[in-house]
Amino acid sequence: MLKDKRSTHIIHYIIGTGLFTGYSPVAPGTVGSFLWLVILWLAPSLHPVLLGIIAVCILVIGLKSAGALERIWDRDPGKINIDEIAGMTISLIALPKSFVVWLSVFILFRAFDIFKPPPIRSLEYLPGGWGIMLDDVLAGIYANICCRLFIWIL
Repeated sequence: MLKDKRSTHIIHYIIGTGLFTGYSPVAPGTVGSFLWLVILWLAPSLHPVLLGIIAVCILVIGLKSAGALERIWDRDPGKINIDEIAGMTISLIALPKSFVVWLSVFILFRAFDIFKPPPIRSLEYLPGGWGIMLDDVLAGIYANICCRLFIWIL
């Protein structure tokens, strides 16, 4: 359902849809998460503190864009992908940059985001951009913790 699109600035569409990955006809969340993973992989080594700062910036900017787009598209539309980017960033903080680790954390993040174990699902019902963003933030935290446990066990 489209409301008044004219009052929403184009920057909200660019940011909120994760550089338009939210318009992917197939698995937009996975496409957005994977594109961001590739971008971070190609970036020079990112210090965990810098990655944390990036995650907070994405969260703050994402809250504004997701909230603006939610007013147009209704609650947590699939086109909004900035939440996937925030969650994917958080899932990678302070983990070794290796193909196996990053692939594992990508799979874990997508699984937690799709299946939404407690209390992830309950966060979806928060108002405004909060519900859109925070369920993916928690999915990213879960993925990060699980990947750390796997590394520690192995």
